[in-house]
Amino acid sequence: MNPSDCVLYSGGLKGAEAAFGAAAEHYGIEEVNFTFDGHEIERTRGVRTLSHAELRHGDVSLAYVSKLMHRHYPDTDYIKRVLQTICHQVNNAQEIYVVGKILDDDTVMGGTGWGAEFAKLCNKALFVFDQDRDGWSHWTGAAWQAVTPAHESLCIPATRSSGSRVAPASRPPASGARCGELGGRAGGRSRAEDDHPTVDGFVRSLAAAMKNLQRL
Repeated sequence: MNPSDCVLYSGGLKGAEAAFGAAAEHYGIEEVNFTFDGHEIERTRGVRTLSHAELRHGDVSLAYVSKLMHRHYPDTDYIKRVLQTICHQVNNAQEIYVVGKILDDDTVMGGTGWGAEFAKLCNKALFVFDQDRDGWSHWTGAAWQAVTPAHESLCIPATRSSGSRVAPASRPPASGARCGELGGRAGGRSRAEDDHPTVDGFVRSLAAAMKNLQRL
């Protein structure tokens, strides 16, 4: 797979997002970091500042989110905008990668949990690196299933897009991911390209980044 066919969608914050962004930059993979005015992020590459109108496209009821996630989300403009940016990240993706902790109710701990739950609602391929269990899990649609991080499991046929740009319709939709405590990548591939060393190195670096974050 050619790195130019890949995109990392993220929020650019310190932690997993920044780790995934650095890995993408190292391997020459496009990076799109969704943010909004007044929101400080660590990554400076591929920053996509959403307008008020664009943020509204990702609007969601905090009461609904709180009920779905079995936790309380403060009714503030800042929280609303964070959740709105997450919607944009997930909507631009086919595969979602999250770093956090899977709870007993099958949601993911923290604000990042909304990214995972929204991915479920959108029927996106969802992978979570559970820091307590020290391993990846995949959402099957009904339950979490342990998986081994590998090039095969971390790739999905796709094309590329950036922000509101969408690649030619003759190819599948773009895939990507949100980080934050969440990270991921997008990319197109064929089986003949599975062993491309550059992209394989990026994929392997995702698992390595998770290990490093545990030590922080």
